[in-house]
Amino acid sequence: MRRHPLKSIVAVHIREHASMYLFVIVLFLMGVIFGSIVVNSLNFSQKQDLYYYLTQFFGQVSKGNLASAQDMFQQSYFHNLKYIGLMWVLGISIIGLPIILILLFLKGIVVGFTVGFLVNQMGWQGFLLSFVSVMPQNLIIIPAFIVMGVISVSFSLQMVRNQFMKRTHEPIFPMIMRYTMAMLVISVSLFVSSSLEAYVSPFFMKQIIQLIGN
Repeated sequence: MRRHPLKSIVAVHIREHASMYLFVIVLFLMGVIFGSIVVNSLNFSQKQDLYYYLTQFFGQVSKGNLASAQDMFQQSYFHNLKYIGLMWVLGISIIGLPIILILLFLKGIVVGFTVGFLVNQMGWQGFLLSFVSVMPQNLIIIPAFIVMGVISVSFSLQMVRNQFMKRTHEPIFPMIMRYTMAMLVISVSLFVSSSLEAYVSPFFMKQIIQLIGN
């Protein structure tokens, strides 16, 4: 039985970059842990201020006074698109390699801080809220960023080898085309994640907030 060519390409890619994926995933998880530690380092006044803004936001959600789903979708999609676009540029620039890793670490910090703060302030109710508000879109966004990070780092290292190791020289244009195609495929997955964030998460958030309020 013939294997699907796309599955073969993905399998080969993961096998060839397994160690890099492991490194990037560990780096991201370190960011998540660091983000949750930052929550505990906040003083009482800072936590109270953040919690006040959070309750104001939840009040808006429960009343349905949020921006339109279309506006939320556009804001989310273009924000994430700029993030992977920056990774793409940093990969081509070669010297941007460490910044790609920093971006992934920062993404981990944001996720860790958001979930950590909700759980810290609201217990199991905060866990429920984080599950419906943070989890759905991040189930796609996080893998997309990790894959883009690995591809960008790999491309950057390949460019370095091309510049300094004559025996491994490869035409640059086909490399850039493959690299760009990978970014375009990832941008399609971000379309799905932004749709979840704009159209699905607010609905579930509203249900959970009303459930908690009762």
